[in-house]
Amino acid sequence: MSQLRGGENSNLNRDSGRNTGGNAPQRPDRRAERPLSEREIREMRARKVRKMKLMRRRRRILLLGLLAVCVLTGVLVAAVSGRVRSWKAEKAAVQAAAMQESMSASAAEAESLAAAEAEQYRANLPDMGAIYGIAVNGVGWSHFFADNSYSMAPANSYITALRATLNGQPEGMSGTIRYRVNLSGTGWLDWQENGNEAGDSAGSMPLEGIAMELTGDLATYYEVLYSVLQDSQWTEWASDGAEAGAVGVGLHVDGVRISVVKRTGGEAYAGNIDPNRPMVALTYDDGPSPTVTPRILKCLQDNGGRATFFMVGKQVIKSPDVLKQMVAQGCEVANHTFDHKDLATLDTTAIQNEVSSTNDKLNALVGHGASLVRPPYGSYNSTVKS
Repeated sequence: MSQLRGGENSNLNRDSGRNTGGNAPQRPDRRAERPLSEREIREMRARKVRKMKLMRRRRRILLLGLLAVCVLTGVLVAAVSGRVRSWKAEKAAVQAAAMQESMSASAAEAESLAAAEAEQYRANLPDMGAIYGIAVNGVGWSHFFADNSYSMAPANSYITALRATLNGQPEGMSGTIRYRVNLSGTGWLDWQENGNEAGDSAGSMPLEGIAMELTGDLATYYEVLYSVLQDSQWTEWASDGAEAGAVGVGLHVDGVRISVVKRTGGEAYAGNIDPNRPMVALTYDDGPSPTVTPRILKCLQDNGGRATFFMVGKQVIKSPDVLKQMVAQGCEVANHTFDHKDLATLDTTAIQNEVSSTNDKLNALVGHGASLVRPPYGSYNSTVKS
């Protein structure tokens, strides 16, 4: 009976286990309960090692990939930056070249414009002239002579002093004319200017040479030419301070010519007249006429010509404005006596009065007298010549 109970209990327990279903404790896995063999442990460790190696390899690959990406990115950035810099440099160079070209063009244009303006300025400059006087031994100071006139001492005499100034200097242009002389027995004296005496008008020693120049802006646009009569010959034209006349050889100055002309870059000619070109010398007598002379002056002006007018003193008094127009146009004013008398019939004093009276009138009106005399009717003798 006891066995039966026990059997029944065992069956009951087994049935209870079956009836309880999921609530009964599960039996453990027999393999988990079994200890691992060394082979299995080695295989497990090998798997872990392989797995670690694979993970490390993947990390390296990932790191290398990231590094490659960074390097490529850096290279790309550097290339792009270099290209940008190169483009900017090229753009800057193009802009600089364009600016330089523009500046060069502007500078060339400005230079060309300045040159054209300077040339236009030179072309529009008025004609100027020198006015000068000489002191003659035993006679004293002469009247002033016009530009390019022959100022000469009488026969058997000589010049002891000189003075000069300018006529028609452009307004606002700086500078003046200055000059010095070589006085016999003394040598070269100090520079004088603008009408001051150079030499010794009160003495008896002759001049042996002269030198002249312009100063200030005048020296840039104008040039002074001068020549002296020495040993019966006129010297070559000198300019810009050069010496005219042979000094220290016993010769004296018997005449002086001075002319102020524009600088053209080429050879300058006294009175702006090129002696090497064909020309016609026009002279008119007996004026000025208030009706005829203005027509002659208009014709000369229209054709770029000049003439020499031999003035009668009593006519000058009647037409002072016509006389001034002659000088303004660069014409030469000369002497045809005061009353148009036959000089060959007069004595020395009367001849001198006829000539000097006209020169006095000319000098009063235009600042200088005449260096040329034409005897009326072409009549003269030895007394008139002397």
